This record gives sequence, C-alpha cells and structure tokens, in this order.
Amino acid sequence: MKKTGSIIEFIKKEKVLAIAAALAVISMFFIHPNAEYAGYVNYRVLAILFCLMLVVKGFQDVGLFDLMTEKLFGNLSGSKRLCMLLIWLCFFSSMLITNDVALITFVPFTIMVLKRCHLEKQMMPVIVLQTMGANLGSMVTPIGNPQNLYLFSVSEMEIGEFFQTMLPLSMFSFVILSLAGLLLLPNEKIQVGIKERPSNRIDRISLLMYSGLFIFNILVVLHVVPWGVAVVVTVVGIFILRKQYLLCRVDYALLLTFTGFFIFVGNMGRITIIRELLYQILHGKEILVATIGSQFLSNVPAAILLSGFTDNYKGLLLGTNIGGLGTLIASMASLISYKLYMNEPEVEKKGYVTTFSIYNVIGLILLLLFAVIFYR
Repeated sequence: MKKTGSIIEFIKKEKVLAIAAALAVISMFFIHPNAEYAGYVNYRVLAILFCLMLVVKGFQDVGLFDLMTEKLFGNLSGSKRLCMLLIWLCFFSSMLITNDVALITFVPFTIMVLKRCHLEKQMMPVIVLQTMGANLGSMVTPIGNPQNLYLFSVSEMEIGEFFQTMLPLSMFSFVILSLAGLLLLPNEKIQVGIKERPSNRIDRISLLMYSGLFIFNILVVLHVVPWGVAVVVTVVGIFILRKQYLLCRVDYALLLTFTGFFIFVGNMGRITIIRELLYQILHGKEILVATIGSQFLSNVPAAILLSGFTDNYKGLLLGTNIGGLGTLIASMASLISYKLYMNEPEVEKKGYVTTFSIYNVIGLILLLLFAVIFYR
C-alpha cells in the first residue's frame, strides 16, 4: 500500500512527466522499439537544459539572487512602485535564468516582502502578474524557457533571426503587463520599511566560476561550442568547487519529460495517417494551433509535438509563447507560483484561479491579435 501511495503522490507531483511517459509507452504499441528510437532524442537540447539548470542552482547556492533582491528594494515608500519592481524583476530575470527559476526564486521573496509591508491584499494580483511576467519575459531569449531552447536548437535558427521574430511581441507584452500593473494595483503607503537582512559574503571565486560556466553554456546555445564539451566542463567545474551536491538539485523530471515526448513525437511521425493529418491541420495555422494546443498540453510538450510536423518554427515559437498564457497548465511555470502561493498560510486563497484565468485570457487575446496583425 505504501508503494502504491508513493506512486500516486509522484504522479500528482509530476503530472506532465506521467503524461509523457504514458504517451511514449502507448506509442510503442504502434511502433515497436528499434534502432531508430536513438534518433528521436535531441541530446543537445537535453545537455543544454541540464547544464543551465546546474549553473543556475549554483547561482542560487552562492546567494547571488538574495543579494540582488536586497539591493533592488532598499528605500521604497509607495506600494505601486514596489509591486511593479517585483513584477518587472520576474519579467527581466526570466530572460536569463528561465521562467520557472525566476518564479521559484522571487515569488517566496514577494510573499515575504508584502507580508512585512502589510500588503497582503495585493499579494494575489501581484503574484499572478509576476507569473505572467516570467512567462512573457522568457520569450525574449533562446534560453528563457524550454520551448524556446528546443525550437531554437532544432530549427538551427540564427540568433539575429530569433530576436527579430520575438522582440516585437515581447516589447508589446511588456507594455501590456506594465499597464495592467499600473491600472489594477492600488498605491498604498508602505507601513513597514523593508529591512535588509544581514548578507553572508558571497564566495567570489565560486561566483566567477559559475559566471564563466554560464557564458560557456551560452556559447553552446549559439552553436559555438559542442554540447558534449559543455557537459564535461560544467560537471568538472562543479566538482572543482566541491559543490557536487548541486547535481541532486537538477530537475531530472523535466529532462525525462522531454525524453518521453521525443519518443512519442518520433513514433507519431512514423504513422502515416497521423503525420498527414497533423500536416493538414498545422499548415498555415501554426500560431493558432500552437496557442490552442498549449492550453491543454502545456507549451513545452506542444512545441515538441508540433515541431515534428511543420518547418514553420517561427510560427511555433510565437504560438507556444503566446500559449503560455491562458489556462493554469498552459505553462508549467504557472503551476510553480500557484503551488507556492497556495502553500502559504494566512493568505486569501479563494479566487486565485479565477483571477489568474481572467488576467491570462485577456493577455492571451491581446497578444494573439497583435501576432495576427504584425506577423501576417
């Protein structure tokens, strides 16, 4: 019974991994395992994800993010200014540290700050807007979120072409996000100042090493350095710093989720009737189909699945990033902030999903309209 309970708890915790594994196994009944399976998996994408997650965990471990937040919120008096900075922090940081890491890092900090300032009533809308900010900000760079990293890699798109595609949408999304915060959030006087907690001195050698590893892995994203070399250099660097425990903090479930969908998509691509059907559905409607598909599959699985049936990677990039708004499962990063907020005692939990859905659906419609007009 204990084993059964543990399995159920794991499935509840890793729903997307469970779905990916189930789809992979089901697809094996139609296309039996053979040597071609090895070609399904994009090892370069998995390697980059692994290395970047490891380096970001290193930054967290050394206290870089704590120091950044302390410096940013030193002397603020108005609540609107404070809340907008918290939202923008998620938007801009997600460009480099990914949307899920931005939320894991800054949502708990936001809860702490707003409680200290007696701004609990603003906590729900602020965290919803932070979640939107992290999802929208992450679209700007190839490493901002997993679907960008995947599509940028498989398409072999030039970095200039990527920015040309994503910058107009991201700039528009920043304007929409900022207007939402400025119009919806009240400006109250902060009753209690934000006290900086004593900071432990950051190990500068470790910080320099992690920064070097981060830059080195960016070169892999830009196709300058082979991914195999990056894995070796990153792992060796971690061992040199004697921080091998960080290897246990990597989100291996995400890597396994990707692998499961790689297998599923690979097998589906070998079934003639399914391949032809998806080609017909996607042709000329990549943005819309990717946006809708993300609402039910989540945008990372949608990117992996649909990329096997079209070469319009720009449309998939736009669709899966716009599709990160909408439902609570449209972006897995949204579930992170939801869990963090719902696990917090003494906060108003009723209405979170409703507030989240209203804000996100309005944002999705505006971004989709912009994309249809601007990118036609």
